[in-house]
Amino acid sequence: MVGLSPQITNLIIILGMMQVSKKIPFDDPLVLNGVRATYILSNLIIAAIYLYTQSKINAKKDMTTLKYVEPAPMGSAEEPKLVTTTVHSYDMGQLRGLWKSQLMGVGMMGVMHLYFKYTNPLLIQSIIPLKGAFEGNLVKIHVFGKAAIGDLKRPWKAAGPMGMGGGEVKSDRKSIEEAERAGRGGVKEE
Repeated sequence: MVGLSPQITNLIIILGMMQVSKKIPFDDPLVLNGVRATYILSNLIIAAIYLYTQSKINAKKDMTTLKYVEPAPMGSAEEPKLVTTTVHSYDMGQLRGLWKSQLMGVGMMGVMHLYFKYTNPLLIQSIIPLKGAFEGNLVKIHVFGKAAIGDLKRPWKAAGPMGMGGGEVKSDRKSIEEAERAGRGGVKEE
């Protein structure tokens, strides 16, 4: 699946796992507990990856100043605002977002499985979030040691609803100077 976008590979995995899950006897308590264990193990691996990434971010503690223009929220009349921060703060903020997203997924899966008694999503959610954790920019930079250039150059494009691109984050000199002249933000976040 080299060369395919992550969204396409996710779709392939979901469709494949939906077919596989039809063949799995979830009514057998041993099989069900095995799938639950796989889901829990997957989330523990993700937590370990994020904790390791956090330790690498804190070890580097890159205090290089990062300026960018954050797009206005979709559908709002607000203007884009200038953000001045450090690479360390930016990375920690991104990691906080990853933790929040993972915990929301676990919460939703808990409700779907424990309350509504759905079992098929356990299988899919054991694979897709783990794949996403390894494909994340922070993990690529801090765990796999890739250089922060090209697509990995900060600030990263914000994903909007349903994985679609949100407003574009601008870090070019012209956009930053325009935002500074307009007086939109610019206070350094600590």
